[in-house]
Amino acid sequence: MVKTIRKAVLPVAGLGTRFLPATKSIPKEMLPLVDKPLIQYAIDEARDAGIQEFCLITGRGKDSLIDYFDIAYELEATLKERGKLTTLEALKPSSLTAGSLMAVRQQEPLGLGHAIWCARAFIGDDPFAIILPDDVVKSNKSCVSQLVDIYNQTGGNVIAVTEVLPEHTNRYGILDIGADDGKLVEVKGLVEKPKPELAPSNLSVIGRYILNADILTHLSKLERGAGNEIQLTDAMAKMIGNTPFHGLRYEGKRYDCGDKAGFLEAQIAFSIDRPDLGPDVKQFLKNYY
Repeated sequence: MVKTIRKAVLPVAGLGTRFLPATKSIPKEMLPLVDKPLIQYAIDEARDAGIQEFCLITGRGKDSLIDYFDIAYELEATLKERGKLTTLEALKPSSLTAGSLMAVRQQEPLGLGHAIWCARAFIGDDPFAIILPDDVVKSNKSCVSQLVDIYNQTGGNVIAVTEVLPEHTNRYGILDIGADDGKLVEVKGLVEKPKPELAPSNLSVIGRYILNADILTHLSKLERGAGNEIQLTDAMAKMIGNTPFHGLRYEGKRYDCGDKAGFLEAQIAFSIDRPDLGPDVKQFLKNYY
């Protein structure tokens, strides 16, 4: 019997330098994808998977991420007074149950592995999800829900994976794979950003993970890897062989919203599907091709 996944860690301490000057005064995760900030998509995806507790790994200047999930009493009172009940209803997903959200500071930018280690008190001995808000997955069933379904069958660790161009392996964590049924793959090894000629495959990790708390044992050593950072990939690699470890070719399309072109593509993809926006967006796009 596996433990139920109830916790999610969301690393949001990055500076968002690729989106300067916009991110000079607001966190990258607060940039709106249509009319919701990226952080909202991540939280919604976690809640869709039954997750009830959330930990934001923040840095200086990121307090607006916490404020966003607070109750805006003045705003809500004004909307109610003016009879804007539809708009008031749209605010509901941006509020979380009291006590379900905590924030931890990552004082130094020492890598994703270090960010997860900063959440060790929150994680405790429980399995948990990691969601990187930069990666937005458009799917009928949320990507985290798909991972949780597999975890409930296999236990251990489950990560979302996708194929990348062989020449781009040096941008991602890459899997060395064993058994592969076309959907679920056995993870035999993990390499962080290997050169194309040294990559064991072109199957890449994306920003969705279900991990056992044992990862903290390895992260606590604070060993540096690629880029002189504490890499989550390196710590995961040390867990292989001790517990089941699988990669899931998830259903859906991932948009890299940490990249300007990927962010703009996501704007189009998500707006086209909106009944209130789709027809207008499709119409004005004809002016550009």
